[in-house]
Amino acid sequence: MISKFILKFGRIPGQPGETINATPITVFVGPNNSGKSKIISEIESYCRTGQKVANSLLLDELFFNGLSENESRLAIEQIKLQPNPSEIIHSEQVLVGSRYGRTQLGFNQLQQSVLNPHSNLTAFCQWFLTHKTLLLNGGTRINLVQAQSAGDLQQAPQTSLQVLFKDEEKRLEVRRIVFDAFNCNFVIDPTNVGSFRIRLAKRAPSNNQEEQALDSTAIRFHGDAQLIDNASDGVKAFTGIVSEIIAGDPRVLLVDEPEAFLHPALASKLGYEISLAAKKTDKRVFVSTHSPAFVMGCIQSGAPVNIIRLTYRDQIATARVLPNNEIQILMRNPLLRSTGVLSGLFYEFVIVTEGDADRAFYQEINERLLSLKSEWGIPNCLFIHAQSKQTIPTIVGPLRKLGIPAIGIVDVDVIKEGGVVWTKLLTSASIPAISIQALATTRASVYKAFDKTGKDMKRDGGIYILENDELEAAKNLISQLNDYGIFVVEGGELESWLKPLQASGHGPHWLIDIFEKMGENPESPGYLKPAHNDVWFFLSTIKKWLVDPDRKGIPA
Repeated sequence: MISKFILKFGRIPGQPGETINATPITVFVGPNNSGKSKIISEIESYCRTGQKVANSLLLDELFFNGLSENESRLAIEQIKLQPNPSEIIHSEQVLVGSRYGRTQLGFNQLQQSVLNPHSNLTAFCQWFLTHKTLLLNGGTRINLVQAQSAGDLQQAPQTSLQVLFKDEEKRLEVRRIVFDAFNCNFVIDPTNVGSFRIRLAKRAPSNNQEEQALDSTAIRFHGDAQLIDNASDGVKAFTGIVSEIIAGDPRVLLVDEPEAFLHPALASKLGYEISLAAKKTDKRVFVSTHSPAFVMGCIQSGAPVNIIRLTYRDQIATARVLPNNEIQILMRNPLLRSTGVLSGLFYEFVIVTEGDADRAFYQEINERLLSLKSEWGIPNCLFIHAQSKQTIPTIVGPLRKLGIPAIGIVDVDVIKEGGVVWTKLLTSASIPAISIQALATTRASVYKAFDKTGKDMKRDGGIYILENDELEAAKNLISQLNDYGIFVVEGGELESWLKPLQASGHGPHWLIDIFEKMGENPESPGYLKPAHNDVWFFLSTIKKWLVDPDRKGIPA
């Protein structure tokens, strides 16, 4: 019933709040402390009260579509309660409620609010939607599988296990999902008279009688099955979330970090099943997650998905809707999948290097800066490698389209690369086409100057094998690339850093040697600490670009 929502901020600082059309599932991603859990709580509060909380930081407004007359009658019937023995229901009145309370009010009045929510938004939310809104967070998901009262089966079911015990179609759907995940059968055990318990059976019951009766056959069947209390937290969390979604049938489901206790394959499966359920039943699901696997599961379900990346830095918040097709680019490309690039959604910054040795070295340099010279260190940064300089644009480009500050570090021989390779690198950095033409001309001239020296630009000193105007031209070219987040190693290549340590070899062999000479114990006299030059300063220039809100190269 949620048709759209408005946030209090936009894609870039200073823009109006982002208006987002609701899809069956909306997934909030982003770095730590970006507001993912906060937005979930603000949506829940709005759905229960019809009002923004006084200190709302993220959510500006929710909008709702009404139901048809037939749909409204069915929806009200789902939250209708039987009166207690001493309770009197007045003529034309109806008793509705859930675990969130109970209210007696006029049927016509309630139906009008469901038909046209914005005619009386407070009434619609407090009388109806609060009973069809479900929040699942870290404090509740494990408890969802605990034993529940069997209640009076002559009355409308009040708990998820009561619903599943009476509704065979829903129970079988939960059984299917749990079996796919764990190769065991979800069954409801009534043999502890007065309560329902979840068990995991090696085989499905041969008929309903074997599962639901209290005779010796049923007792033996459940005795051979494992109580879910004895299963792992991952099994409990997964089963609890699935059973509550299927049985509770909420119209608005809010899940905070559903991947908790789940390994990646299970998180992906859960994202897939939640999204399918939302698509089939026109639910609105809002999820806060840190899991790339969960996001992939949502998209692979085929359900329409909003993926919204939230950021918050220096008291400036942004929100960017990430189009499905752009995310699918990250998923379908084998290179991008193999480098775990989708994890970049959950970091504030991404640094892409040519090879794995480069990645490991720069990551270690950054760790020492964060510990010992934090003003130069880059926080919440993911380091990944692209196998070669030619494939760096394949990673940097899609990440920047998603609003993620991603930079590429390349060796100086990138200046050799003309034509398609050079253009692709600059295009991925969102350098304007006219500027690309001018830079191509400069690159060709600088490369000619390198070639004249007869030296190897990577091994013999980088740009410093040039002199005078030619050296200045090379520095100017590199500076212009830096402005757009492409950083060239002026000394030539990875092995040009920290020369005083006299590390030998190339690539992985050099990395092993340099790490040994850098030391590993911060308390040791031989431990290499940050200085004011060399690779330390290089990382500090990268940080300046990353944290600059006015940085060039991120498409608006």
